Amino acid sequence: MSAGERGAAGGRNPETWASWPVCWSAVWVGALSALATAVVFGLIGVAIGAHELGQAGQIARWSQVGVGALAWSVFTAFLAFVIGGWVAGKVAAIERSEPAMLHGAITWALALPLLIALLAIGAGGAVGGWYGGLVGPPAWGPSPAVPADPRVLRNGALAAVTAILLGLVGSVIGAWFASGEPMTLRYYRQRAAAARRAT
Repeated sequence: MSAGERGAAGGRNPETWASWPVCWSAVWVGALSALATAVVFGLIGVAIGAHELGQAGQIARWSQVGVGALAWSVFTAFLAFVIGGWVAGKVAAIERSEPAMLHGAITWALALPLLIALLAIGAGGAVGGWYGGLVGPPAWGPSPAVPADPRVLRNGALAAVTAILLGLVGSVIGAWFASGEPMTLRYYRQRAAAARRAT
């Protein structure tokens, strides 16, 4: 007799698995929305001069990065994925925060390799310099005559990780916002208590 059969014979419900269905069309639309927003914000940053990250677009010292460029990059890395997560949550018409946040995280996970592919083909200038640490220069481009400064590599990787993690947080928050549930942990506890009382 299996453990599930023993549980059923003893009057308890056997162990069951409840899956969360993923609405892949919503995830794709959300990921493409996040990338489109990142491109628009990146081009706006170039137009207003908020893309300046130091000499030759490289961050050798953080003191070379202007406050405006730093604020714009943080704002756009976060907001682009807030929009992507919100779009995914709305397209999927999810009304509960947990599956909405899951869709937001999956949207971010899908957008990340798409972003890397864009950067690999040389579209880094359109999405802003903060993602430059994800990939090197395109294979068909000119190779640098001087080896890269280790500080530039380190700071580029740090900027890229920051932008990526801000994107993850933004995507989850945007999807949570799309669900329409209050964005407080206290509400989650109240909802769980109400569900326990109803059963």
